[in-house]
Formats: sequence, C-alpha cells, structure tokens
Amino acid sequence: MDIRHLQYFVKVAELSSFTKAAHALYVTQPTISKMVKSIEEEIGVSLLLRSGKKVQLTDAGEVLYKRAQDIVRSFDHLTTELDELRNLKRGKLRIGLPPMIGSSFFPQVIGKFREHYPDVSIQLIEDGSKKVESNVENGQLDIGVVLLPTDQELFHTFSLIKEKLMLLVHPTHPLAKKKRVALAELEKEPFIFFREDFALHGRIIDECVQAGFQPRIIYESSQWDFISEMVAANLGIALLPKPICDDLDTSRIQILDVIEPVIPWHLVMIWRKDHYLSFAAREWIRFTQTSFHSFF
Repeated sequence: MDIRHLQYFVKVAELSSFTKAAHALYVTQPTISKMVKSIEEEIGVSLLLRSGKKVQLTDAGEVLYKRAQDIVRSFDHLTTELDELRNLKRGKLRIGLPPMIGSSFFPQVIGKFREHYPDVSIQLIEDGSKKVESNVENGQLDIGVVLLPTDQELFHTFSLIKEKLMLLVHPTHPLAKKKRVALAELEKEPFIFFREDFALHGRIIDECVQAGFQPRIIYESSQWDFISEMVAANLGIALLPKPICDDLDTSRIQILDVIEPVIPWHLVMIWRKDHYLSFAAREWIRFTQTSFHSFF
C-alpha cells in the first residue's frame, strides 16, 4: 500500500462512486477498482459495499477512511512545502561572515537576493574565519566566507575578493611620512591584532616571523573599527585589509603600503563537498557567482 492507493480510496469514499472518483482523478475506473481491491487484499478486510453504481463504506472502511484522510492531507501539505522550497518561495540560509566584511560587502548582495526571494530567511553569523570554517564543516552553517588558505579537500570554494593588507599608523608616527614600508621595519612596533580565532592573527604572525621577528602584540580585538580607533588614539599600529582602509578617516590615520612582502587578503565562499545543500543555499551560491562582482 502506498500513498496513491490511499488517495484513490479516499476519493471513492468521498464521492461514493468509482466512476466519479475516476473522473476526478483523471484515471480509468478499472485502475481505481484495482487499487482499492489491492488494499482490501493487503489488510484482509472488505472496505466498500458495492451496490450498482453506488458504494458504501464498511465498518473497516470507515476506520481506514478517517485515518487515510489525515495521511493524504499531510502528504499534500508536504508536497506543497517541498514545491515551495524548490521554487524558493520559502527556505532558510545560515551564512557565516567575518565581522570586517559583513557591513562592507554583503548588504547589497543580500538586498538583491531578497528582492528575488523575499520569503527565504537569511541568518547571518559573524565570527572569525577559523570559527566560520569549523561551523561549515560541522553543519552549523550552510555557507561561510573565510580567508584563504582553506581545506580544498573538504570544501568547494568560490573567490570573492582578492586584496592585500595595509599598514595603519598615527599621523604623528615616524613612518607616517613614507608611502610604503617593508614588514621588517615594524620589528620594534606595538601591534594591535585581531583575536587569535581570526585567521589574520596567525597569518600576520607567520609573515612577521618570515621577515625575521616576532610581533609585539599589545591589544587584541574582534572589531576592525575598534582596531582603527586604537591606532587613531596613537596606541599602536595595525594591519588591515585594503577595502576596510579605503573607508577610514585619513585625517586621523595614515595608511601605507606594506612591501617585502605584500601580504595577500583573499576571501572565498565555502560549502561542504559531501553535505546536502538546500534549494535556497544552492540558489544563493548561483546568485553570488553570477552577480557578486557586479556590485564591486
């Protein structure tokens, strides 16, 4: 017995007629008769009393009819909900973003996506790249935005932004008169860093070690605007991505190129290779792949 058997039986019971049920379901009468007979044979009881063209429910038929109505109704609701998801009338997305890019890059993309799919709910979780990557891996997030490198064996990736890190110093700092600074020149400087759970934390330390020194970290924060304000207060220096620096008040902060080496800042969108993606998540990926770069 499957859902179609029950649908046919319910329609016969509702209309008290095999002929009318066949017309309503756009099938032949023998097809419906065969379906109902197969149910009776499977459960071992008679469900309908046949008297000419009219049919009447037996006691067993009454019991099955009441239960079958609920089952058929639930199945119809399920089908409707799945159709809505397939057509993106509904759905939910969980996206992880580093705090430094949430307000700067994504509002326009999310706005356009919402215009196309107003009933898709989007939950944004701001966290460092390491935490975002971990939560995509364990299924707490559908999609994440992280800093390269990432695990290419585990994730699909789509490149979003390729930029570099810039140096922030106070306008009175001795380096402020320069246009570019070699990383090794910062050996004695007090650094303001992102917290340890941010990928940039380890990235900058690695670059400094490669340049021959261990950076002296005096403050850590999760917010790029707070870091820039600390620099503006002449409490230390910082390295931030160029797109963030482009929006800073240069009357209070001097922004310099970092050379030898240039430190890349490459953001990608990631999702698990071996996990099921909802219709909404797949459409978000398609949408960003086709339209993201048109905004920037």
